[in-house]
Amino acid sequence: MIPPRSPSRRRLAAALLAAPFALPRTMLGQGAKPVELIDGGPYVPTPDAVVDRMLELASVRRDDLVVDLGSGDGRMVIEAARRYGARGRGVERDARLVELARTAAEKAKVADRVSFTQGDIFEFDLRGATVVTLYLLPRLLVQLLPKLRAELAPGARIVSHDYPLEPWPADRTLEFDVPEKEALLMNARTQVFLYLVRPAS
Repeated sequence: MIPPRSPSRRRLAAALLAAPFALPRTMLGQGAKPVELIDGGPYVPTPDAVVDRMLELASVRRDDLVVDLGSGDGRMVIEAARRYGARGRGVERDARLVELARTAAEKAKVADRVSFTQGDIFEFDLRGATVVTLYLLPRLLVQLLPKLRAELAPGARIVSHDYPLEPWPADRTLEFDVPEKEALLMNARTQVFLYLVRPAS
């Protein structure tokens, strides 16, 4: 388990986000870059080491369609396409990040396999996705769970970074250290949860 948040971490969280969103338990930073607040909530890039472990845990293959909800700078689906040859789609509320992701896809030479949409994750059609990746706050995951169950076909895999899809029991859980987290929240622990979509009983 991730250790309880210390008083100093709670103070840091309150200072960074006196806004509609609360900080994740194990909020990430990338290198020395500061957290950036967008529309009252944090944009926090997922470290490359976590991207790698999430895609590995999902057993991404060339025939997969990987969808990242809250895709930020696009690194998750870009890496899925670059490393595994998968197709990818990202949905992100911030237009600037969508443009950044499209530019990154061009640079990585995978723009023919990935696309990025500015929009609401709750309105994004997940039918056809075989892998869904998430780094979302718990209250959003609670609201998203019925959509995931309704739209994803049996055999699809969901990978969530740091937060479980409660009360859905995870099929696998990884826990490991990510040094980038240490600088921001004095806790390098990371959890990644895998869920397999099964036929309705």
